[in-house]
Amino acid sequence: MRSTSSEKIECPLCSGAGELSRAEILDRLGVKDFARVAQLSAEEAFRLLQNRHDREHQSAWSRFEMELAKRTAEVREQHKDALRSAQSERDDLVRRVENCLREVAHLRERNQQLEAEMAKVARVGKREEMDFAEEARSWAGVWISDKLPRNGDFILSYRAPNGEPADPKILIDNKDKSTVAEGDIDKLVRDAKERSIPIAALVAREESQLRLVDRESRWSRKDGIWLLRTTRQWLPRDLDVLKPVFERMRVQGFDVLERNAVLAEELRRTFPEIDRIDKELGKAAKAILSVSALVVRYRERLREICNSSTPSRISPAPEQKIGMPIAPQYQEESGR
Repeated sequence: MRSTSSEKIECPLCSGAGELSRAEILDRLGVKDFARVAQLSAEEAFRLLQNRHDREHQSAWSRFEMELAKRTAEVREQHKDALRSAQSERDDLVRRVENCLREVAHLRERNQQLEAEMAKVARVGKREEMDFAEEARSWAGVWISDKLPRNGDFILSYRAPNGEPADPKILIDNKDKSTVAEGDIDKLVRDAKERSIPIAALVAREESQLRLVDRESRWSRKDGIWLLRTTRQWLPRDLDVLKPVFERMRVQGFDVLERNAVLAEELRRTFPEIDRIDKELGKAAKAILSVSALVVRYRERLREICNSSTPSRISPAPEQKIGMPIAPQYQEESGR
């Protein structure tokens, strides 16, 4: 579209002899071009409006960028906390896994030590059983079985005249441990019931391995089984004590102790009394040995004193002179 300001018109002064632009003619006539002014004003207004819009747009973008940066920082902090928490949990999990691995290694090492100790105990227990069997075979008139595969260690009894084992039989369980436990007693009673043997004996290696209750009640009855708590040293003596009771059982029946409460009670008291007598005899034997050692020591001392002393010389009587006979009274005194 052509602008009105550039439109060519005939100059009224020269009747078209020359051409002047609309703006030039209006300027020569001293008249302002209101259309031009309006156009310029509109353009300026649009320019100002555009500038304002640009400033507001830039300000909005700035606020958006600031808000975006703020929100991004908040999200970053949140994720940083989450990452920090996840890292902390991961580190904690790693520590726990390392602790578990160390504990597993410690338990594995401890298990190996326990297996070695158990193997040692098994070897000691087996040696204890074999030693006991060899010792029992040397006792006169006593029969002992081979090592039992289960439910006890051996079966022991007196020999019949034909050499066969005579009733009643005793189920033997050897123990070589620091202290005999009640579970050992219960297991022995169960094993005796399993084998239908009415008498069982728990044989400890040393007296110190028996508890006080074991030493005070060495012969007792539990769940229908007569139980003897003894040691390797006491067992031969205990068998001598029980021998007449066993002979009576063979004649009157195995329930003779159940029918004769007085005999059972007397037998129960006998073993602790014999143990006390044995201890007193041991003390007396030690005293005798101590006195014998003192006698030998003092006898040797007296011998040394006698050997080191000089024999005294006997001076002649004043009336006696060399080459002269001794008076009769002195001869009588010398004869006395």
